[in-house]
Amino acid sequence: MNRRSILKSGISVFSLASGFLPSLAEPSMGAVEEPKSADLWYELSHELGDRLQPVKWPFAVCLREPDGVACRTLFQSIRNPFFLSDHPGLTQTSGWVGAWFAKPSKRVVEAESAEDIAAAIRFARRNGIRLIVKGGGHSYKGCSNAANSLLVRTRRMKEITLHDGFVPKHSTAEPVPAVSIGSGALWGEVYRTVTVEGGRYVQGGGCLTVGVAGLVQSGGFGSFSKSYGLAAASLLEAEIVTADGVIRTVNANQDPELLFALKGGGGGTFGIVTRLTLQTYDLPATFGAFLLDIRAASDTSFRALIGQMLAFYAETLFGPHWGEQIRFRPDNTLSISMVFQNLTRTEVESCWAPFFDWVASRDEYRLISSPTVLAVPARSFWDGEFLRTLPGVVSFDNRPGANKYNIYWAGNREEAGQVIHAYRSAWLSADLLDMHQRDQLADGLLAASRHWSISLHTNKGLAGASKDVVRAAAETAINPAAIEAFALAICASEGPPAYPGVEGHEPDYARAKQDANHVSSAMAALQEHVVTSGSYLAESDYFEQDWKSAFWGENYPRLLSTKQAYDPEGIFVAHHTVGQE
Repeated sequence: MNRRSILKSGISVFSLASGFLPSLAEPSMGAVEEPKSADLWYELSHELGDRLQPVKWPFAVCLREPDGVACRTLFQSIRNPFFLSDHPGLTQTSGWVGAWFAKPSKRVVEAESAEDIAAAIRFARRNGIRLIVKGGGHSYKGCSNAANSLLVRTRRMKEITLHDGFVPKHSTAEPVPAVSIGSGALWGEVYRTVTVEGGRYVQGGGCLTVGVAGLVQSGGFGSFSKSYGLAAASLLEAEIVTADGVIRTVNANQDPELLFALKGGGGGTFGIVTRLTLQTYDLPATFGAFLLDIRAASDTSFRALIGQMLAFYAETLFGPHWGEQIRFRPDNTLSISMVFQNLTRTEVESCWAPFFDWVASRDEYRLISSPTVLAVPARSFWDGEFLRTLPGVVSFDNRPGANKYNIYWAGNREEAGQVIHAYRSAWLSADLLDMHQRDQLADGLLAASRHWSISLHTNKGLAGASKDVVRAAAETAINPAAIEAFALAICASEGPPAYPGVEGHEPDYARAKQDANHVSSAMAALQEHVVTSGSYLAESDYFEQDWKSAFWGENYPRLLSTKQAYDPEGIFVAHHTVGQE
């Protein structure tokens, strides 16, 4: 799992679940009611036409005929994230053992406008029906599905418009380059328009099939956040339909508290976003990646390697040029999969030379694979036609008639349809890179890796970024601990696509329990050596008890006030969202 989490609680997730079998009931956050007659659905269909549809649930065929061709085909197709995105009844993550599994809504509104969404909200309020919102469908917490709900699906709303100079409504600010994006767009679609075709950069997510609106509302870390900050910090203006069915344009001058809430306060919490306008930036000369795996001969030599890696990062890599992952594995392997910006291949090789010299001078280390350095013109980094020439870098939507630009990173393939066993994350303060604390961090990472793989996502901490990036992040709703952190530590486990009750495709409950205990032990071991802070909303523990403080810190009271002002009846509900006390 390339982008999963940990938290500061040392409690096993399974001690918090009711037994170990998965709970398929909806979270107790508001009753789910169906309309009292088919006439009520007719009422909404009369207003929306064929944009209101029954939800077809692909898993139903597997529950009837688990050995049938249709079921086998479904489980093969689930490994394609675009297949998942196109089905209202499916989610990018199939479930979380002990927490939730995907369940179908009763009807779906295939929204094409803010007016469609306003109609859906008014209907749901009148009839006491739970509303669910789905863009990319990447919620690990199951927030983009609920049984018998009315699903508002925004994928048709994916128009993208570049602006040479954008000024928010009723603002006297200087125009800035920007892009307006329909809330149903995926980040791969945005990068193609903004970067490949437009020659600009917009801060978005690393995973190409993540939805734009959900990422921004979760805060929005991406691979290059050390350089360009949070996606939420780039938000200039948004169009949103609030619980009263009103379509609002919000910015720093109009509904500024609502704008603040949208900048990291949680997707689908304060309304349904229909359009976002984000600032864009000049492209650097290059984007690139650096990959390397080194194995140590013993625990002692692995501890020395961890210490050397941390020292090298602190003295050479800590700053806006580098991001992504450094992983420490139980088999004494150091795995490096990092990205960089505005560096040439020669500069990267020169940068890493001292580290390689140190490794080469010691017999207890061996390279599992030769270092890989990929430096490309920034405009080519998300160009599907160019990426086709690089074997193994991306995968493509292989369905007949699929858009040729439907690409996703090959490393994300195993995430499509996955079942989460455990997931925890915690920010690590930049103080831990100081020489007098570095040994404690190295000891903690070694201790954690005796239980499970643990990774440092160096792009998901803003320490080392520019003053402008830090200042903009401070104006978002995320936990301020992220601003002082050099990385987000993530420890997680997952299994292949599965569904309860489908013979031959049941979740592996025994393995899930075992893995979750390993994850819990790994995080506890790390936290015995160092202090961690908070957690990233989008990548965190479903069972986190102190979730308000973990996700938002001192910003939570302000967010709660906004929730009470714009959604006093609690129309928008989901697991661990603002107002779900």
